[in-house]
Amino acid sequence: MPEIRFQIQWPDGKQEICYSPSLVVQDYFEPGVEYDLDDFVARSRTALNIASDRVLAKYGMPCGRALGQLDHIECTAKQYQSLPNPKVALLKFMT
Repeated sequence: MPEIRFQIQWPDGKQEICYSPSLVVQDYFEPGVEYDLDDFVARSRTALNIASDRVLAKYGMPCGRALGQLDHIECTAKQYQSLPNPKVALLKFMT
C-alpha cells in the first residue's frame, strides 16, 4: 500500500508534515489550495479514516499512525478555532 506525506501550513504560518498510509488524501486535497479550518479537519477526518480502513481490510487492523495523525490534526485545529476565518494550506504532497 503506497503511503504519502503532505505538507500543510496552519493559520499562524507554522508548517508541518502529515502522514497517510494511502494515496486517498489526494482525492480530498489539492496542492496550493487553502481550506477553511473546519473544512480541512473534515476532509482530513474522511481521508484518514478511509486510509485506516484500507489498512484494516488488507492487514486486519486499523492504521494507528493514520488515526494518530487525525487526532493530532483535530487537536491542533482547536488552537485556531477562535481566529477570524482561519485557513489551512495544503502546500504539497511527498511520495
